[in-house]
Amino acid sequence: MALRRFGLFVLLIAAAPALLIAAAKPCVTAEEASKLINKNVCVNAHIYDVVVLPNGTSFLDICTPDTSDENCRFTIVSLFEDRGDVGELGKYRNANVHIRGIVQSMHGRAGIVLNHQRQFNDGPPKFKPNPKLGRGFNAGQDQPEIYDPNLRSQGSHRAFMTTRDQVTRPAK
Repeated sequence: MALRRFGLFVLLIAAAPALLIAAAKPCVTAEEASKLINKNVCVNAHIYDVVVLPNGTSFLDICTPDTSDENCRFTIVSLFEDRGDVGELGKYRNANVHIRGIVQSMHGRAGIVLNHQRQFNDGPPKFKPNPKLGRGFNAGQDQPEIYDPNLRSQGSHRAFMTTRDQVTRPAK
């Protein structure tokens, strides 16, 4: 009986990677991704050109050269501040890529912000904390970063356990 359970355990461990691969969602086309606003998706696209603006922002052009700019409904953007994490984008010109990211609405079209190299390997985008959450916080303060009424005292010097609620321990 124990040998049978062990064999079942080994079989499950051996099959786990195959189950994870089967459960992974396939990449979608840019046309399908443009309908999935605020969803984390993998986009399968062909990069026709890499356009760099004077301010350093890069666009990966996934629309065919004969498609007008008004008819191109999806874009991939990489900001200047992320150039160190993204790397050289010119090597992706005329290449098929898989890019994972959150589809956002960008000036009348859908798009993904490319901010880390691992997004090309089905990895997550770089985490950027919300600057509004840390507003007014200084590490030298005695108060917490976020105002939470449960963390402040309720009344005059009350704590979790008042003196009349305390239990005395027996002496040893």
